[in-house]
Amino acid sequence: MKHLVLPGLGVLLLLSAVAAVTMGPASLTPQEVGMVILHHLGLLAESPVSRLRDAIVWELRLPRVLTAMAVGAGLGLSGTVMQALTRNPLADPYLLGLSSGAALGAVLFLLAGFTLFMPFGAFLGSLVALGLALLVAGLLGGATPSRAILAGICISALASAATSFLIFWSATGDSYREILSWLLGSLSGSLWGDAALVGAALLVCAPIILVCGRALDAFAFGDRAAAALGIDVPRLRWTLLGITALLTGLMVAIGGAIGFVGLVVPHAVRLAIGSQHRRLLPHVMLVGAIFMLWADTAARTLFDPRELPVGIITALVGAPVFLLVLLRYRRVT
Repeated sequence: MKHLVLPGLGVLLLLSAVAAVTMGPASLTPQEVGMVILHHLGLLAESPVSRLRDAIVWELRLPRVLTAMAVGAGLGLSGTVMQALTRNPLADPYLLGLSSGAALGAVLFLLAGFTLFMPFGAFLGSLVALGLALLVAGLLGGATPSRAILAGICISALASAATSFLIFWSATGDSYREILSWLLGSLSGSLWGDAALVGAALLVCAPIILVCGRALDAFAFGDRAAAALGIDVPRLRWTLLGITALLTGLMVAIGGAIGFVGLVVPHAVRLAIGSQHRRLLPHVMLVGAIFMLWADTAARTLFDPRELPVGIITALVGAPVFLLVLLRYRRVT
């Protein structure tokens, strides 16, 4: 039955995406969604769907749904890699300062007027935060997993404080509210360009991470054991950390600082299918995409016409789930 889990998740993701597009102030049917997509793909000459409903599907909901799926898959993948490399079950993109650094970089570019280059600013911010965390860990006596985590917590706190100061000092009126909403995590206003950017990041980074599944298993036994198996530990660690920084930076630039996805999803999937990364990684991608898709759908529909930042939903759902996972993990171990 285990080999059917991955295809089953793929089908569930597809059905979830169709259902999410139909949900909202303007109720749509799956048939209408299908006809709009076929029409825009050139497979249906004429669509019976009105222009307004066509625009709702093609211009508003579909790019947002695809963006949510890519962001969830990317954050889940990043969290899994961070937990493996640091051998810390509490690791996620926040722990080494990646998310906070990405948020600081994005806010700096935003306030400087370089809105179109926010993804690049987020990537630079996450890379600088990662470099500083490893540098501080090295100054403490060597970049061991525990030292890297402690240094990452410090860098993350500094980056968060700097971001808050910039917003407090520079943002006024509506911009204050917009930046705060983005920092809490929001996929509102996602366009096809955003979906293409996070989708391209996932297409580039995910295959590299997926082929490293066996090496990530070796990291669980320590650097010496991994080296004994023929793995170039420093080179692979830097490569995976750089890819994770790129992936996290772009996801934060588009979706804001969305928490708990990279922490909760890997644990939940690990308890269901085991710890072998060759199986774990693709399952985490699909579960992360499904989780984020429904979290964003809830954020935009539960309190209509108001919309909650999706980070609030992921925290409200993720925190209790993570507590249950920890309790079950304790019984299992």
